[in-house]
Amino acid sequence: MNVPSLTIRAVRSTPVEVPMNHVLGTSRAALRAAPLLLVDVETEEGVTGHAYLFCYMRQAAPAIAVMVAAVEELVKGKPIEPEETWRTLERRFTLIGVQGIVRMAMSGLDVACWDALAKASGKPLVEFLGAESRAIPAYNSNGLGLMPLAALAKEADELLEGGFGGVKLRLGYPTLADDLAAVRAVRERLPKGVALMVDYNQALTVEEALERGRALDGEGLYWIEEPIRHDDYAGAARLARELATPIQIGENFSQPHAMEEALRQEACDYVMPDLERIGGVSGWMRAAKIASARGVPMSSHLFPEVSAHLLAASSTAHWIEYVDWAAAVLREPTQVIEGRIAPRRDPGAGLEWDVQAVERFRMK
Repeated sequence: MNVPSLTIRAVRSTPVEVPMNHVLGTSRAALRAAPLLLVDVETEEGVTGHAYLFCYMRQAAPAIAVMVAAVEELVKGKPIEPEETWRTLERRFTLIGVQGIVRMAMSGLDVACWDALAKASGKPLVEFLGAESRAIPAYNSNGLGLMPLAALAKEADELLEGGFGGVKLRLGYPTLADDLAAVRAVRERLPKGVALMVDYNQALTVEEALERGRALDGEGLYWIEEPIRHDDYAGAARLARELATPIQIGENFSQPHAMEEALRQEACDYVMPDLERIGGVSGWMRAAKIASARGVPMSSHLFPEVSAHLLAASSTAHWIEYVDWAAAVLREPTQVIEGRIAPRRDPGAGLEWDVQAVERFRMK
């Protein structure tokens, strides 16, 4: 890999809050807006790399921005060397722990640095990583939260626009009967061949997950996602052994070593790292090697713009999760063509801000 020489001049962050097109009701909370932190790495050479972080709560954005500023103090004037920079920051933040908003700030820097390097090389990120561009099958994850059955059916129709090969439904209703009714209401609206994934967002105990999972085994689901606490790998391994429906986990893997431990315990059938939790582009590529060594299909969690590049560079690429939460502040949002998402062809990771939109949605 011919790596351009770039030096960090500044690291900036801008908090925005973008309304969601569909309210996302999960077993933990109902999300009506997407609080994002836009991260820009400016270089002495005039190239600017971009990234964004999903903050989950509006109140978290200022705290993450403070950590981004702390990271800037440590990297300003240094060359862009993402993997070495990660190791340096990891050593610096060992005592507080590379978790939570510390890890998110580091991941935002990492993604923006890779974006800058790919731009300076004149290549799309996937090609800069040494891979060939390819389109990845996409499922729509923009809606189908916990809601009345009639609303579920209507929203299922809306999510199929764009030719998606799958949709995701959130479960965790008060009773198993409610979960089954929701699955069947959505399944009735899906054309033959469209996959239906379900996500519990960690709502169940192991015993509850076994009871509901056994009932769901007859419903033809593509996977059951995070039915129990995300770091209960022993419990997840039991579910993976005893249920016929594949178990999907991974959005909460904190850096690649967590994924490695989960796979060592055979805690799942599929994995789906999250860009800001796995450790940015650098962490993702290490995770992809772990998945490849074990032959485990790997999907993405959120961030479809960058994830398209990373999945195309991952040998066990499976599905890309599509959400449009950043579309409102992007100059050219992600395109879904015949149910697939391909990496953008212009240099970098495909993130360029719509400046006017950023100002419109900037948090006050």
